[in-house]
Amino acid sequence: MKILVVGSGGREHALAWRLAQDPEKHALFCAPGNAGTAAVATNVPLKADDIAGLVAWAKTERPDLVVVGPEAPLVLGLVDALEKEGVVCFGPVAAGARMEGSKRFAKEVMDAAGVPTGKAETFTDAARAKAALPAFGLPVVIKADGLAAGKGVVVAETREQAEAAIDDMLVANKFGAAGAEVLIEEFLHGEECSILALVDGENAVLLPSSQDHKRVFDGDKGPNTGGMGAYSPAPVVTSDKLPLIRDKIILPVVRELKRRGITYRGVLYAGLMVNDANAVPHGPTATSGSDVNVVEFNARFGDPETEAVLPRLGGSFATALLHAATGCLRDEDVVVKDDCAATVILASGGYPGAYENNRIIEFSKSRMEDVESLVFHCGTKAEGGRIVTAGGRVLSVTGLGATLRAAVDNAYARIAGISFDGMFYRKDIAHRAFARG
Repeated sequence: MKILVVGSGGREHALAWRLAQDPEKHALFCAPGNAGTAAVATNVPLKADDIAGLVAWAKTERPDLVVVGPEAPLVLGLVDALEKEGVVCFGPVAAGARMEGSKRFAKEVMDAAGVPTGKAETFTDAARAKAALPAFGLPVVIKADGLAAGKGVVVAETREQAEAAIDDMLVANKFGAAGAEVLIEEFLHGEECSILALVDGENAVLLPSSQDHKRVFDGDKGPNTGGMGAYSPAPVVTSDKLPLIRDKIILPVVRELKRRGITYRGVLYAGLMVNDANAVPHGPTATSGSDVNVVEFNARFGDPETEAVLPRLGGSFATALLHAATGCLRDEDVVVKDDCAATVILASGGYPGAYENNRIIEFSKSRMEDVESLVFHCGTKAEGGRIVTAGGRVLSVTGLGATLRAAVDNAYARIAGISFDGMFYRKDIAHRAFARG
């Protein structure tokens, strides 16, 4: 097939890489791509949010499938525009992408579908939002309603922190239009994990579970980021929970969207909080009374979860995506291998705050030998024959192994051969899995 992957990060490199592993030989393109995607696809100099440019390219090139990576072009209606031209797309239309583009909308859908989640209220006035805080207790979660690049969520431990977050969003306009509405949400205790489900408008097939690390520093300290690492599978998602997640969370949302006239095709990403006797940390359950509650939904593959999940898939990945995009997804389209994967993000000094680009990245070939691992480019570009940094999250290093410990060790062994000025990374990826014993 002729396939276009839209996006420029580690997720898109992983998507293009996995498509290149298919038994069929695809003609792969990536818009705009990065220095890593250039090794497996032809980069197209079009930004992911250049809707008109991407549609014009597709009208000329006629790809068999377009796979949209980031959330922004989905919310902007890229799939709607391409489908009008008869182009098959893996990704939801703009109305479906509101599951990520508006947290208020997602809560409304969950409530209508009877999906377990924490209680929440939406506010546009800072004074009224602050007045409502006592009803939620502490800690409490303050969320910008719209897209904020994974950074519009504050877990406030004190009343002062909660009020400051409300002021940042509603008064100081820190997140622009994304923060014009805020959700105050019940804090859910337990252990967080991610489930990516392929959806064809009617049916859903779950991909392997994963868990990411949002905080910037070891021990889950510091501010939230776009993700500092991930691993798969997540032991907190035991086999008995998978049917519950599919039948009580994913499919009810798909059906409620269909009831509203929205045929959802693409990935439905459920960020979940699992509360059981072994959850790390452990605490009281949410008001829903469920052992598995939804923290959030996203309308696309997660990043860095994708870099940990896709290397565990066998079979033809393109076939699975095409069947989801055309409404004929089957359970057998998703083939899961027995190995484990762990991904560590190498970030630029200062991230998630200010950082410098154009740092030369050094790769030691000797460190690549006999280490079962992959390197996905997140924020890189080729310049003067060298690869340099071009983002806060620079590389995703994924280790593979028969056990999670082996996968983690392989990831860090590969990292030992990579360097750039200011590079830092978390050294405790998968610590919750290991704490479970």
